[in-house]
Amino acid sequence: MTAAAADTGLLAPGRASSPAAEEAGDAAYLRALLDAEAALTRAQAALGLAPEAAASAVTEAADPRRFDLASLAERARESGNPVVPLVADLTRAVGEEHGPYVHRGATSQDIMDTGTMLVARRVLAVVLPDLERCARALGGLAAEHRDTPMAGRTLTQHAVPTTFGLKAAGWRSLVLDARDRATAVRDALPAQLGGAAGTLAAFTAYGAEDATALPTAYARELGLCAPALPWHTLRTPVADLAGCLAFTAGALGKVAADVLTLSRTEIAEVSEGSGGGSSAMPHKANPVRATLVAAAARRAPQLAATLYGASAAEDERPAGAWHAEWEPLRDLLRLVGGATRDAAELAGELRVHPDAMRRNLDLTGGLVLSEWLTASLTPVLGRARAKELLTETARRARAEGRPLVELLADEPEVRDVDLDALTDPVRCAGSAGVLTDRALERR
Repeated sequence: MTAAAADTGLLAPGRASSPAAEEAGDAAYLRALLDAEAALTRAQAALGLAPEAAASAVTEAADPRRFDLASLAERARESGNPVVPLVADLTRAVGEEHGPYVHRGATSQDIMDTGTMLVARRVLAVVLPDLERCARALGGLAAEHRDTPMAGRTLTQHAVPTTFGLKAAGWRSLVLDARDRATAVRDALPAQLGGAAGTLAAFTAYGAEDATALPTAYARELGLCAPALPWHTLRTPVADLAGCLAFTAGALGKVAADVLTLSRTEIAEVSEGSGGGSSAMPHKANPVRATLVAAAARRAPQLAATLYGASAAEDERPAGAWHAEWEPLRDLLRLVGGATRDAAELAGELRVHPDAMRRNLDLTGGLVLSEWLTASLTPVLGRARAKELLTETARRARAEGRPLVELLADEPEVRDVDLDALTDPVRCAGSAGVLTDRALERR
């Protein structure tokens, strides 16, 4: 394939040059398909259905460097999938003596599905360390800023005080949720082997006393799980993979969305360690990593939706539903692989600005403390009077442009209350510190 025809990721900077993109590229897919073919012959040899020499010959011939990707892609149009031309080329490469043992008893979907599971496992092998790296960095931020007060925001407005430590602990919790789901999915990825219509009939015809032993031997050769049934039109593995990847993109997207908001010029509570430049404005330091992660989070659900839609596959092998999975699944793997890389870099380099957090917390002149003060003054004034007093005082604070606590201090009913201690921002954040500690206990 020429450089002009190669998919280099020119319009996909989120995945460009990421390990995940490499593990899901055309060359990686070719390697996975060849690995699947070689493992099939080895599995049959292990059960006495093929000579050991055939297994060795097929494994040796299944070298991706011996195959022309561009030719395979072009010839795939004739059969509707790349396995058919690949089998022809592999059979030719193996030679006349052992060529008949290439792909024996299998169908194209067996190899394509198995190769896809291998690609997914290899992509997840680079995604998972990045999720761990991201979680570690976020854990460090949460511990460091356990008691750093900031404004909690709901529906875009200041709500009540919280801490940056709790926010970072929440981010970390999502990332660990994604890690756990990705680990479970990776460990359950199955091989596919059913033959033409999922009955394993050809293997019986070739001499297998118990053809159901072959999928287990096949899976063992590949390091995949042995399926209970052929899953040509039972697409649980693909649906689980789609859900895991879409959730991972969304979890990282939450982190990115918060960083994008908090790094706005007028908020400036966090900033990326190495912001990106602008083609027109020399002063810009754009939050590029967060932007790329946010973009991935917006694309992933639609890709996953296509994969879920393909679950409605007719008959024993479908026309179109299976074929519709290939590109969106690969795009989703590459997309999430790039996003995890970017999220790990984002978390590792994120700069936190406590002074800006405190400045913004004070923007409303203490109105952000109204719920806390109402609850705190209830034992002194009673619930109804405390709410009435804070409602009226908050109204005056807005109208007169004066701090809420200053107006409260003039009220005879609360003159004996230590308002300075009561309005300490860390104290007003309630159990944020304890919740952060609890979250950080998770490993």
